[in-house]
Amino acid sequence: MTSKNDLDRRSFLKASIIAGGAAVFGFSLPVGLRAAERLGVTLEPVADFQPNAFIKIAKDGRVTVVVGQAEMGQGVFTSLPQIVADELEVDWANVSYESAPANKAFINPAMGMQGTGGSSSVKGLFAPLRKSAATVREMLVAAAAQGWNVAPETCKAESGKVIHAASGRSAAYGDLLDAAAKVAPPANPKLKDPKDFKYIGKAVKRLDSPEKVNGKAIYGIDVKVPGMLTATILRSPVIGGKVKTVDDAAAKAVKGVTSVISLEYGVAVVAENFSAARKGRSALKVTWDEGAMASVSSESIYTAFASAADKDKGLVAKKTGDVADGKAKAAKTVEAIYWTPFVAHATMEPMTFTADVRKDGAEVWGGVQAQMLVQQTVAATAGVPVDKVKVNTTLLGGGFGRRFEMDYVIDATLLSKAVGKPVKVIWTREDDMQNDVYRPATYNKMSAGIDASGKPIFWHHRVVNDAIMARAGKAFGFILKDDQLDDSSFEGAHNLPYAFPNFQCDWVRKDTGVPVGFWRSVGSSHTAFSTECFLDEVAFAAGKDPVAFRLAMLDKHPRHAAVVKLAAEKAGWGKPAEAGIFRGIAVHESFGSYVAQVAEVSVAKDGKVRVHRVVCAVDCGQVVNPDTVAAQMEGGIVYGLTAALYGEITIKDGRVQQRNFTDQKVLRMNEMPKVEVYIVPSTENHGGVGEPGTPPIAPAVVNAIFAATGKRVRSLPIKTAELAAKA
Repeated sequence: MTSKNDLDRRSFLKASIIAGGAAVFGFSLPVGLRAAERLGVTLEPVADFQPNAFIKIAKDGRVTVVVGQAEMGQGVFTSLPQIVADELEVDWANVSYESAPANKAFINPAMGMQGTGGSSSVKGLFAPLRKSAATVREMLVAAAAQGWNVAPETCKAESGKVIHAASGRSAAYGDLLDAAAKVAPPANPKLKDPKDFKYIGKAVKRLDSPEKVNGKAIYGIDVKVPGMLTATILRSPVIGGKVKTVDDAAAKAVKGVTSVISLEYGVAVVAENFSAARKGRSALKVTWDEGAMASVSSESIYTAFASAADKDKGLVAKKTGDVADGKAKAAKTVEAIYWTPFVAHATMEPMTFTADVRKDGAEVWGGVQAQMLVQQTVAATAGVPVDKVKVNTTLLGGGFGRRFEMDYVIDATLLSKAVGKPVKVIWTREDDMQNDVYRPATYNKMSAGIDASGKPIFWHHRVVNDAIMARAGKAFGFILKDDQLDDSSFEGAHNLPYAFPNFQCDWVRKDTGVPVGFWRSVGSSHTAFSTECFLDEVAFAAGKDPVAFRLAMLDKHPRHAAVVKLAAEKAGWGKPAEAGIFRGIAVHESFGSYVAQVAEVSVAKDGKVRVHRVVCAVDCGQVVNPDTVAAQMEGGIVYGLTAALYGEITIKDGRVQQRNFTDQKVLRMNEMPKVEVYIVPSTENHGGVGEPGTPPIAPAVVNAIFAATGKRVRSLPIKTAELAAKA
């Protein structure tokens, strides 16, 4: 049995994608125009000076930062250029960005791959980008100093110029490029003192906002390639089902349909446009081999999980002291079952991808979170060399982990190869909802005890769910063994900060056949709900205030304690709220950041829950752009609140029941609470901000519901009918 978490998914990906180093300095990338031609976008002129993969400088002084990360609303097209602009000493008005191709030069050291996830972009690239920019700055300074025959240390860089104060001379970067190109890059350039930062830590306007406002932004669904066809795929209504027979005569008769192609997992209709493809798909007559999942339901999964929780021992993720001894000594024991369902990603832009497969290679376009994995997948699917696959990353209309998956990439690659032309595959909203890679449903068997004084004495949490890495690992040739832990499925449950002398968290892997994957904040998205709600139950049993109860157990975790205190203070915890308004609190650490949230909630007589205000305190270490931090906390809260109130994927006869936003609601504008974000000043290492805002919101709301109604909500989404009698 594995006694500790020996499967860290980030380390695993690092080992699987590459062998060797991360950031490459002094690596020059060729600039191709084909993507610009096909997308109808004006490409910046080729830079006159590109000393490394990240930075290009033109004669007029403009600086282009080549960003290897995907932009899905989290702000990397601004935050990463901010880092470069500060260290390079250039004016923000002269800085722009460019999306990088798939290349090892852009590997994110925090992930070990060129990927955007795990809230790791700033965390992983802060140091490499600073070093890259400082290298270029010192090369420019050295070039100027050589021309003036002065010592480099007597010169300084400022606002895109090199200045020699003693002689009053200065030279713009653009005038130094030829000379700088002959300077050997320093191995260890001197970095700026943080007290001299001009942009890092400051709120600057997003560089990508104008094109999103004026409609020029290119997402995967916007891609247009000369000669391109459009396809949509009819997939099995049963999870894992396969095509048995196809009658495509009526589909082929639809005007504009060019071909119908049977795939193992579905039938594709390729046409001159999406309208024709969709009409052709509706005309298909397909029979399916429904396979082993045809008898599976949400009820059967819940029953299997419950049985496993009672009978299976599980793998120990963390153990301190002796839970059995703690139980024997407890004056009062609290027990509960918490349940979270499968949840879809529900990105605003459904899965879309375009591929142009040729005999000598391929070029692809789309919103993706892992460019090098896409490159490898396309190469393997198309049967072409990896270095002959060019990946063009568009903006992402939502990622949340969904665009780490390769299903939609394989769709377009297979079809382009089959028809010999560029093909754009578009998933409908129904395709997207019913063929997602879902957040795992999770069964939590929990017990805790307190002594006669109300002091916590033991905590036991058994997590039962699918193993995310059992499926995701296969993309890298990895097989999760029965005795291996998968922290993706239970993270946040085994690393609680609270001081329980006897603690145990164990995990029971129970495969359901439902595809599961990374969902915003991954394991923490559901473990924060079970742990923080159950902790409130224990506090209530001890007769303690929820905030005071937490703080009493956080002596060794000052960053947790600090955000709890800040959120409580700003929310007015302990002071009367408005009539009919009740408060709940939760705190959780994920991806290196600490977030506490207080939710102010009312519950109507019919059980309708309304969240009026959320006060969020975050400690994410050193901040690059506070506006981005606040925006990501707000976005994480909306995403988590949607899941808490409405998010649920149910299975019947192997079929996903939800189809669209009519039966899988999302939070509407008129339901949006007021959100206040307070950032703890910090010089600690960078934490993530894209995901950590999501975990605390569900438990904060549920804890407020208990304050309002006396009703414990132990299952999500929140059911209004169950609350009506208690309102």
